[in-house]
Amino acid sequence: MSEHRIALNKMRVVKIAEIRDEADSVKSFTFYDGLCSKAEPGQFVMVWIPGVDEVPMSLSGLNPRTRQVMITVERVGQATKALHKMKVGDLIGLRGPLGNSYTTLRVHDAMIVGGGTGLASLAPLAEKLAKRKTNVTFMIGAKTKSNLLFLDRVSQLVSKDKGRVIAATEDGSHGFKGLITEPAETMLRQGEKFDVIYACGPEPMMYKMFLLSERFRIRFQASLERFMRCAIGLCGTCVIGRYCVCHDGPVFSGQQLREVKDEFGRFRRGFDGGKIPA
Repeated sequence: MSEHRIALNKMRVVKIAEIRDEADSVKSFTFYDGLCSKAEPGQFVMVWIPGVDEVPMSLSGLNPRTRQVMITVERVGQATKALHKMKVGDLIGLRGPLGNSYTTLRVHDAMIVGGGTGLASLAPLAEKLAKRKTNVTFMIGAKTKSNLLFLDRVSQLVSKDKGRVIAATEDGSHGFKGLITEPAETMLRQGEKFDVIYACGPEPMMYKMFLLSERFRIRFQASLERFMRCAIGLCGTCVIGRYCVCHDGPVFSGQQLREVKDEFGRFRRGFDGGKIPA
């Protein structure tokens, strides 16, 4: 293992500098870390909550100039519940940045499709693409308006450059009523052209977008979520097919996902190795 990778995997202790409520049961935590601030959109960190657990988190905000970094966390389990109880000034452990990132080469027109905390890795991606003057169509989905993440942030971003934001809620409280994959499919059926589709969020949503990318022959990249323990490709808890999500991902191309289509969108492995719905 290179000295650089050893440095990334070495636990650092950082202080929570800011906490912001984003949506129902979702908070963003800001801290300062030089290594993480230089990460690329799509990479993740392992966050250690003292006395509780170490869990993977996408980087939702990156500012290498100020060394400021942000993670966005939904309260869903023991570790995230403990993190949500922490206050400004509390200490957490950090490893990373880890994994690969979204590829943005040769992208003039991009569709970004996200739901839930999957928006965490997609917001920095949209910011990177906007700086390159890419035409960005950002599709945001949620169950209800109160669950929509980063809507104002992304809307302000694309309003300054070429792009648009389309929101969908399952209850119709904001934007299109239904699943975000529905207006995405309509746009593709109507002949709108994109160089690539990026997706992150609930796996059934990503699987639907993968099928659409195959049907309309568009490059596809998706960031997968799996249980992770070691984050360096040793423990096997995040395996999908022949890949380890922590080491080979978390971002996978359409070509790679074709290899694991018997698992992708269908099931993942629990801590005991058993299958659970994706």
